[in-house]
Amino acid sequence: MLAPAAAHASGGATASCAVDPATGCIQGSIRTSEGEPASGVVLQVAGPGGFEQTAEVDGTGRWALPVTEAGQYTVTLDTDSLPDGQFLTNAEQDERMVNATLGANAGVIFQLSETEGATTGGAQASSFSWDRVAQQFASGIRLGLLLALAAIGLSLIYGTTGLSSFSHGEQVTLGGLLAYVFANQLGMNIFLAATLTVVICAATGFLQDAAIWKPLRKRGLSLTQLMIVTIGLSIALQYAFQYFFGAATVRIQTANPTTITLAGVTLTVQSYVAMGISIVVLVLTGLFLTKTRTGRATRAVSDNPALAAASGIDVDRIIRLVWVLAAGLAGLSGVMLGLVLNGVNWMTGLQILLLMFAAVTLGGLGTSFGALVGSLIIGVIVELTNLVLPGDFKYATALLILIVILLFRPQGIFGRAERIG
Repeated sequence: MLAPAAAHASGGATASCAVDPATGCIQGSIRTSEGEPASGVVLQVAGPGGFEQTAEVDGTGRWALPVTEAGQYTVTLDTDSLPDGQFLTNAEQDERMVNATLGANAGVIFQLSETEGATTGGAQASSFSWDRVAQQFASGIRLGLLLALAAIGLSLIYGTTGLSSFSHGEQVTLGGLLAYVFANQLGMNIFLAATLTVVICAATGFLQDAAIWKPLRKRGLSLTQLMIVTIGLSIALQYAFQYFFGAATVRIQTANPTTITLAGVTLTVQSYVAMGISIVVLVLTGLFLTKTRTGRATRAVSDNPALAAASGIDVDRIIRLVWVLAAGLAGLSGVMLGLVLNGVNWMTGLQILLLMFAAVTLGGLGTSFGALVGSLIIGVIVELTNLVLPGDFKYATALLILIVILLFRPQGIFGRAERIG
């Protein structure tokens, strides 16, 4: 156990840290079970080369510590410095291991409870309140909006080609990793980095259709065969990401995030900006699909490709456009997820793919508006699950929803039932 006075003897730091090519940041936020900043909590950080420093949680509930050497660090929370009546959700987990890299932020999470020795799930159940419901609901809307950016593209691909693309999640990963390179490694403004990322991701969609999907369609491969190709492409891309970026999670941030509380809900400034950008992009996508000639042609191909071709619509051109649009939206989703959540790693796309499929199936396969509604529902349900279950179970909730949908309404909320036989 560390005494506060002894901990401060080796040096201290508050929540002030900026990354650069020679500096990384280990950081986190600690709040009480009521959601108030746990200011004054002391943490001891030890690492390579005899590194030993302390950090203290500030008045906003955040702490941060700069490091100049990459490697594995140990973060130990001084439980004696916790506010009165507050305990770790698991008293035995006062120590965390974190891999720090230069030019990036590494996050460490400690959860507090009013009950001594409570587990995460028990702590959440014992500290249930309507304020927490509102907080989780807002987080669910945030997740749903970011999920919708990727899910709409997945739905459009299915609608125009009939293909369930298992490699779509890797477009999300690519977006997050490219934004990390541009913003953190090259020092670009985040908006410029995001714009370049979307352009590059959209270009990969063009190249995919030109080099892979169109030639395979011309060869007459079945949808099952094409789906297997997407699975293989997904696995190949995952290990390519791991090879070039490593297994550690990277965060797309150049400074410690600040928070804003509205109507009792606390989110970071990045979260509000990401939600605003997502809403604007989703509205523009909807207007494109409903008000423009090309958008209406896209919907026509989605409804009936043969009839659309007979009407003079260039189906191959529309499919190419859909791949470009879907890849660009997925890349933007990756940027936003990397900014406001816990960063991005080589498996981010795989982890979010289940949520995308659940959202698309819930809304109705092939319907972009259905994908939006399905994403919002999935996002809210997944986040509200944290009120009663440990965080690791939230993705299993999406799988359960997917199974229930397929059992009782396989066409989804906005899908149309089709006659077979």
